[in-house]
Amino acid sequence: MRRAGVWASRLRQPACRAWKGGPVKLKGELPEVFVPDGLAPQMALARTTHMAIAAHQDDLEIMAFAGILACFQRDDQWFCGVVVTDGSGSPRDDLYKGYTDGAMRAIRRMEQKKAAMVGEYGAQILLDYPSAVVKD
Repeated sequence: MRRAGVWASRLRQPACRAWKGGPVKLKGELPEVFVPDGLAPQMALARTTHMAIAAHQDDLEIMAFAGILACFQRDDQWFCGVVVTDGSGSPRDDLYKGYTDGAMRAIRRMEQKKAAMVGEYGAQILLDYPSAVVKD
């Protein structure tokens, strides 16, 4: 917790690496911007008041629950979620045992879009990187 610019905890402040590079370069294709209410992507992104960036599908709804809830059913606050990976490397046991990487990717995209609809997000951005690329 921070108070007046000072770390207010008995624990040590989390270590953060300083970014020494330039702008982050995305892969060639544009990310998918899903807007549940059908507004143009530029307008949907412009109205964003809360944003979270998560590595994997489902991480977003767990780590950004407070932001999602703060915007839920509001016209003056809008949540934008960004998911970095494509879901193709998802674990496969029981129900998903026989699924290919491509099938898992499609399922995770659909699940994330459903979450954006249920949570009434202003926008959902899917960067669609394989997990192996992100780890590097």
